[in-house]
Order: sequence, then C-alpha cells, then structure tokens
Amino acid sequence: MKKDNIDQLFEKLDTKFDVDTPNSGHQNRFLEKLKQQHRTDDTSPQQKSNYWKPILAVAASIVLCFSIFTFMQEQEPDLKDLASVSPELSKTQDFFTLAIQNELETLETERSPETEELIDDALKQLNVLEKDYEKLKKDLTESGDDKRVVYAMISNFQNRIDVLEHVLQNIEEVKQFKSNASNQNTL
Repeated sequence: MKKDNIDQLFEKLDTKFDVDTPNSGHQNRFLEKLKQQHRTDDTSPQQKSNYWKPILAVAASIVLCFSIFTFMQEQEPDLKDLASVSPELSKTQDFFTLAIQNELETLETERSPETEELIDDALKQLNVLEKDYEKLKKDLTESGDDKRVVYAMISNFQNRIDVLEHVLQNIEEVKQFKSNASNQNTL
C-alpha cells in the first residue's frame, strides 16, 4: 500500500522536476565555490580564537590558584604569643616553657603502675590548658596586645605548673604510703 502511495506521488510531481542539464563547467564552478567557502572558514575569527583557548584556560587556572592561596593566607594570620608582645614577656614565656618541660620530664621518670592514673589525668588537664592557651593566642592577635589577655596567658602557664607540682606531690605521697606500708609489713 505504501509503495502505491509513493508511486502516485511521483506521478503527480513528474512534471515539476527540473530535468534540464546544467551549463558546461557547472561542476567546476560549484567546486570552486566550495573551496572559497572552505578558505574563508579557515581564516574566520572563530578559528583564530581556538588557539587562545588553551592559553586562557591555563591563565585562568593560575589566577584561581593564586586567589585561593591569598584567601587562605588571610584566614590564618600568624598568632601572637607572649614573646611577640615584649622582650620581657619573651623571657617570661621561655622561663615558663622550660619549667613546664622540666616538670614533665620529672613526671615521666615517676611513671609506675601506681602513678599511671595520676599522670594520665595530669596530662589530660595539661591538654585542656594548652587548648585554652591557643584560644588566648587568637584573642591576643585579635585584641592587639590587650593586657588582660597577657595576664590570662601568664595565668595559664602558672596553672600548668601548679597542675604538675600537685601531681608530683601526690606521687610523693603515694611513694611514702607505699614505703610505710612495706615497712609495717616487715615488722
């Protein structure tokens, strides 16, 4: 049935088809026009911009990386500590740091099964104080050397030393208790 429809269509359109033969050289003129069109496409602005696309992509990537780096630097300013406020406070910070370090070394030499829990608890307290000190460093950076923050930082160092001294005293008491208990057992 469809073939019949197509045949009928061609019969109706038979008189409307262009069946004239083209002029001589038609094919050569047609090919010449295609070549000209192809040449104008090669020199079009769109073709020239394709050479710049990779260069622009690299440049954009560099600018993006630089922007991210700059943004990250602005977000994390150098935190101040006592040493950055004045030379006297720098000496104070060095003193406290050295004292804390010596106390920690002493504490580690006293480690035993009887003192393990005391030492671990002290180290946890020191970690809390260290986190507080980091917050104080941020506050000092933001406040611009506010004396209240400086006093709080010094107090933080003193609290750390107090914790360590208290634990060492407790360890001495444990040792004395153990010594007294062993002396009583020998009697």
